Amino acid sequence: MSQADIGLIGLAVMGQNLVLNMNDHDIKVAVFNRTTSKVDDFMEGRAKGTNIIGTHSIEELVGSLKSPRRVMMMVKAGDVVDSFIDLLVPHLDKGDIIIDGGNELYTNTNRRTRDLAEKGILYIGTGISGGEEGARFGPSIMPGGNPDAWPHVKDIFQSIAAQVDGEPCCDWVGEEGAGQYVKMVHNGIEYGDMQLICEAYDFMKRGLGMNESDMQGVFAEWNKGVLDSYLIEITTNILGFKDDEGYPLNRILDRAGQKGTGKWTGINALDLGIPLTLIGESVFARCLSAMKDERVKAAEFLDGPTPSFDGDAKEFVGYIHDALYASKIISYAQGYMLIREAAKEYGWNLNYGSIALMWRGGCIIRSAFLGNIKEAFDKNPDLENLLLDDFFRDAIHNAQAGWRKVVAKGAEMGIPTPTFSSALAYYDGYRSATLPANMLQAQRDYFGAHTYERTDKPRGEMFHTDWIGSGGNVSSTIYDV
Repeated sequence: MSQADIGLIGLAVMGQNLVLNMNDHDIKVAVFNRTTSKVDDFMEGRAKGTNIIGTHSIEELVGSLKSPRRVMMMVKAGDVVDSFIDLLVPHLDKGDIIIDGGNELYTNTNRRTRDLAEKGILYIGTGISGGEEGARFGPSIMPGGNPDAWPHVKDIFQSIAAQVDGEPCCDWVGEEGAGQYVKMVHNGIEYGDMQLICEAYDFMKRGLGMNESDMQGVFAEWNKGVLDSYLIEITTNILGFKDDEGYPLNRILDRAGQKGTGKWTGINALDLGIPLTLIGESVFARCLSAMKDERVKAAEFLDGPTPSFDGDAKEFVGYIHDALYASKIISYAQGYMLIREAAKEYGWNLNYGSIALMWRGGCIIRSAFLGNIKEAFDKNPDLENLLLDDFFRDAIHNAQAGWRKVVAKGAEMGIPTPTFSSALAYYDGYRSATLPANMLQAQRDYFGAHTYERTDKPRGEMFHTDWIGSGGNVSSTIYDV
């Protein structure tokens, strides 16, 4: 058997499409699937006439590979990955490479990278975004793990990745779970972008009474400007799609699903103390949508305004555009805040501009907008927040009047705008030199003697007030409560 450049385990649609993508780029791939009949079906179907090698056991797969052996898994995250690692390791030599291309929790990748390094095996956990089409014709690829593995997979990954202006949407992200962490945050931002678009759509439909054709025209126009992106493009296509029964969009039940990566992002933000408010609200919006039966009952029981609009609808569509654009900026600003904090927490060396480049093509959140993020970090690699870059500051300043009108009008009309509203609240909080946390600290000190800092004393020096005259000068031993 002629030797393959890489092996791939897992022939679901994503795995098959990645294999065919590699084959298109003259990369010889050997494939294996736990249900071996899928190998035969693939070889007799989509892989027929290619240079792909079908195998029926782990031993045969590993035996078909050039050294150092590179084995990529496209299987269900969690225990299944560990099971395949256990099957692979006895057949591998020191310096061989195992790659996980699934949506894995970064902490599992941290563990596997360390454990396999002790055995001399190099491990990579890589985020792959772009769905089935991206996998087939060029995804965004975000690899991390053992840096010694990168030179051995770089050419393969960068050849099959999406290309923008001649540059691959793939580069080394960082140590251990950094690649899959960045993919997790990517998915969180994706949750936010999708919810923002849903709120814009809802406001136009229920608030302004626009029909699908008119909304399609609006989104098509938006896709020519600063909102140019994959998600705006597909929203345009969805709004314009009709069948014999009308618009399928109007027959879809308003109950959203999720696979957990947005939730992981929110949980990690809470762990690290980062105000990821927009992405958090987008996750909760899906949770609320899932309570369909309860919402139907509540609609008959709870009162509120009936949406009606008597102003200039075309002008207000412009305000919705500005609310969407400004909120999108906030979403990315918060996402990058989280990535920076994670880099500090976990000791990762990350290139933030490079991350933006990886997201410019192939992935679900790809947009023209990402070039501006790359430029911001090129100008200032230590940028604390995208809002402190001149471009994004000016964009927010120009958009915020319309943004505020949409949030206010939504509250007045009873149209929920959780991500528009949370983004605006974050912006106003972030730009406030003074917040009411002094009252919060006083309350904590009052009921729990948790102490506080003073504005007229050095930072870190703690004080306690005997608020009720009977507590003396005793303070809590636990401060961060």
